Amino acid sequence: VQLQASGGGLVQAGGSLSLSCVAPGRTSRFYIMGWFRQAPGKEREFVAGIAGEVSYYADFVKGRFTISRDNARNTINLQMNSLKPEDTAVYYCAPRGKSDFRAYQYWGQGTLVTVSS
Repeated sequence: VQLQASGGGLVQAGGSLSLSCVAPGRTSRFYIMGWFRQAPGKEREFVAGIAGEVSYYADFVKGRFTISRDNARNTINLQMNSLKPEDTAVYYCAPRGKSDFRAYQYWGQGTLVTVSS
């Protein structure tokens, strides 16, 4: 399943962006969903995940990012606040969590987030 992320853009440090990921069919069929990112020259890394209604985060975004599930709109959202230049990356969503995303082969195009200092 290839999911499409959107909502990226250019923002100043300290600003906010809201990303959205549309899943085919119903998001409720994906018990685990996650957001991931890949900065230039770096490996893709886990950012946030949601299992059912329970969310969990990478340490570097705790307190700043919030993942949520909107089953009525079939979307998984990522609210990003207090953005830092080091958050600059292409952000992806996938029906995977922190422990099993590396083997996933159906990444969409992602959405680019650029945070200026």
